[in-house]
Amino acid sequence: MGAAGDVYLGGAEYAEELFKGIYPRLAGWVRRLVGDDDTAHEIASEAFVRLLSRWTRVDSPQSYLYVIATNLIRDHWRKAERERRAIRSVTAAADAVAYPEQDVDVRSLIASLPPRLRDPFLLHYGGFGIREVAMLLRRPEGTIKADLFAARARLKTALGDLDG
Repeated sequence: MGAAGDVYLGGAEYAEELFKGIYPRLAGWVRRLVGDDDTAHEIASEAFVRLLSRWTRVDSPQSYLYVIATNLIRDHWRKAERERRAIRSVTAAADAVAYPEQDVDVRSLIASLPPRLRDPFLLHYGGFGIREVAMLLRRPEGTIKADLFAARARLKTALGDLDG
């Protein structure tokens, strides 16, 4: 494999090799987070399009892809949450929920985490080890461990608050 800057000297072959090697894993990771094949492929493809548009300025293409995909997933969740709120507001008068406190939307809980906690959480529980997450986010491993601990604590507290 060549360097990212080789786009003009065999870079097309490198980009194709990168796509073949990373796309299935990236799309699978996104699929686990969004729960839909079509959306996963859209997000993974968009991440590659954005990588190619900045090809000569990216030092670590794989890291860039996962960071972009994380941002696109976050955007997807925000849009989905807006749609859910709109549907709830339209149907609120017609539908009475017997036990709303038992209805836990885990994606919304994760989306409510601040980005410094949410990003390592998504990457780690999406299948990456601590060391890989640290490399992808360019943070020390100890910081990643502390952020994961804090994210789990916040989620546990939020779930406890919902439990009553």
